[in-house]
Amino acid sequence: MLIESKDVQQVSNAMMNILHEEEIEIINNFHDAVLAKDIKKIDELFQVVLFDVEDHFTTEEDMMEESNFYAMQMHKSEHDTMRGKIKDLLKEWNTNKDPQAIQTFLEEEFKHWIVLHVARWDSETAMHIGDTM
Repeated sequence: MLIESKDVQQVSNAMMNILHEEEIEIINNFHDAVLAKDIKKIDELFQVVLFDVEDHFTTEEDMMEESNFYAMQMHKSEHDTMRGKIKDLLKEWNTNKDPQAIQTFLEEEFKHWIVLHVARWDSETAMHIGDTM
């Protein structure tokens, strides 16, 4: 298991917490396939990861826009940077089919990014949006 639910803090918006829980489950399944070096499963789950990340980020961005969150552009910028990194990783995957590259990204970058991103940006955004737990 790459990320445990307890590693990612809960925020004061139920929808955001649901998005995070779903993403953790998907990323953990993806990481398991990577560790197993299951090329077919990685191909399949990479598409799920792409869809989930885009759904997660877009949902948060829509919520920020609707609530006129003052730091929306900074928060969205972090999303856009991660979107780019995942798309670059997919291009590399499609060329090389190297599970180690994905493993390195997930373990050394994505895991830390999501923990810090939720603690910093999502917690602040959730306080602005409301919908306390």
